[in-house]
Formats: sequence, structure tokens, C-alpha cells
Amino acid sequence: MAHSILITGGAGFIGSHVVRRFLDAFPDAHIVNLDALTYAGNLENLRDIEDNPRYTFVKGDITDAELVDRLFGEHGFDGVVHLAAESHVDRSIADPLAFVHTNVIGTVVLLHAAKKHWGEQTDGKRFYHVSTDEVYGTLGAEGLFTEDTPYDPRSPYSASKASSDHFVRAWYHTYGLPVVLSNCSNNYGSFQFPEKLLPLAIRNIRDGKPIPIYGDGKYTRDWLWVVDHARAIEVVYRDGVLGETYNIGGFNEWQNIDLIHLLCKVMDRKLNRPEGESAKLITFVKDRPGHDKRYAIDAGKIADKLGWKPSVTFEQGLEKTVDWYLANETWLEHVTSGAYKQYYEKQYADR
Repeated sequence: MAHSILITGGAGFIGSHVVRRFLDAFPDAHIVNLDALTYAGNLENLRDIEDNPRYTFVKGDITDAELVDRLFGEHGFDGVVHLAAESHVDRSIADPLAFVHTNVIGTVVLLHAAKKHWGEQTDGKRFYHVSTDEVYGTLGAEGLFTEDTPYDPRSPYSASKASSDHFVRAWYHTYGLPVVLSNCSNNYGSFQFPEKLLPLAIRNIRDGKPIPIYGDGKYTRDWLWVVDHARAIEVVYRDGVLGETYNIGGFNEWQNIDLIHLLCKVMDRKLNRPEGESAKLITFVKDRPGHDKRYAIDAGKIADKLGWKPSVTFEQGLEKTVDWYLANETWLEHVTSGAYKQYYEKQYADR
């Protein structure tokens, strides 16, 4: 039977990988990508599939209840994969209301539309909410976040995502909406907006500019290659138990300073520079407010119950990531200059 899936935020970093993955994994499905094309949404991320007859792009905001309701009516969605979110901690500190509006109100608009259009006929339907490990707060030197870790968000971003998680679970318990959730660790890979640590560092190393590192650089994160995250999302969408949450992590804990030193070595080799040259660019800057010291995911549940595990080590994924950015300098220049917006304005002017 034909399947219609709404993916929100599909022009973003993670979302573009999920759109591509779902087109491959569900050959009978029609994928509708709803994205507001804010700073992190870039249609150049999807140029290779934009003419696929099973793919439709809609420029719009998930907080636009009339638009969301119309799309549900027109396409009869069987599934929703909800990725659209404001996601940068620094931006949330500067403008917290924007994060509440998109991450909380937008999620509730989608939940309301799904409930309205699916009604009691929820067989074969699925609302998948993608969240973050930051909702759990911070860890000490030991321990891992599990699906049962109490929520303790520390930034406006993580607080808004925690709130959206709670609303999704409320629609499951109150209305019986068929939901699944996942909370993932830090993603890295191709098509990531270069305000994030790795693409920013790659670009600055290439250009001989300072690599900014917050505080003492000893903040620890669990890193997940975005292609493996897209695989995990497919697995949870297919086989996840309704009402359940799955933590997705890369089993790769790195302190920021150690990660950047490794990146510097890779970049020196790729750019034929003397080893140690790029590390001279490391610059420590004032710490961000409320900076969580350590995140680390226990991804045992998704491994044991659904058979997913990362396909690459961090070192392998980092090599692939560096190669991609060095081979796609035009994309990087477009996204940093804003030129990509001219592309989508031209491409979708009459749609």
C-alpha cells in the first residue's frame, strides 16, 4: 500500500539525511518535506533528489496550524517524522522566545493535526518525535543517560525540547496517539550548518583562522555520525514500540579539546601541512552560560531491542566528514554567505 510520510525540517542537517534515507528505504512512500528554510534549512542539501516524483517540498512553518491542517488533508499522511526545531544553544540564550514558539507550539500544532485527521483509525499510523540528549541535563565524570534518566534541562533550547517531549507523551497517554520518541547525542557529518563545532573548525582551519573553544575545552560529548542517526530513525520508525523512547548515541565520548586536536591532525594531513600547524589556531574563549559539562548516551536499548548500532568509529566518520567539506567548498561558501537562499527563491518561486 502507498505510504505518505511528512518529514518536518527536512532541509536541515539531520533532516536532509533522513529524507534521502526514507526515499531509499520506503520505495512505495511519498515523502513531503515541510521546512521554513530558516538559517539552517538549505535546499542545496537536497539537490540530488529534488526532482524525484516521490518527493514534495513545501516551504512553511510548523506553527502555521492552517497550513499543517491543509497538508494532512491533501496528503493523508500515514506517518510524521518531526525534526524541525530551533537547535543552537547560543541562539536560544539570545532569543529564548523563538525556541518556545517553534519547538513547543510547533510540536503541539503537529500533534493536534495528527489527532484530528487520524481520529480513532490509527492502525499503521506513527508520529515520531526526534529529540536531544540535552533534555537530561549534565553528567558528572561517570554514568550515562538512559531512557529513564530524569529530565533536567539547563538551557532555553533543552528546556523547549523537554517541553515538546512531554507534550508528545501527553498526546499518547491522553488521546492514544501512536507516538515514538528518540533522544540523540551530538551529530556530525555532511551538510551541517557551520556555526556548529566541527564544520566551523574545519572551515577555520582551512582558512587559517582561530578555532574558538569554550572555557577549558574539557566539555565531553557523545558523537554520532549523521548517516548512522538517519539509519536509527528509520529503524525506530519501522519497529519502535508505541509510547517508547529510544536513546541514540555513537558510543564515542570525546572532550572538545581532544576532538579538535584529532581534527587538526587530520586536517594537517589532508592539506599537506606540517603536523601541529593547525593546532596553533586553537583559541580559548569565554564560556557560554549554563554550559553542560558532559553528555553521554547509553544506546543499549536500541541496540538490544531493534538491532541498531553505529556503522563507523568516530575516527572513520571524521575522515568522511573532513573529505566531504573539503570537496564541497562551494556549498560551504553558499551557506555562509547566504547565497543558497537565492537558489531556493529561484527554484521554488512558482511553487
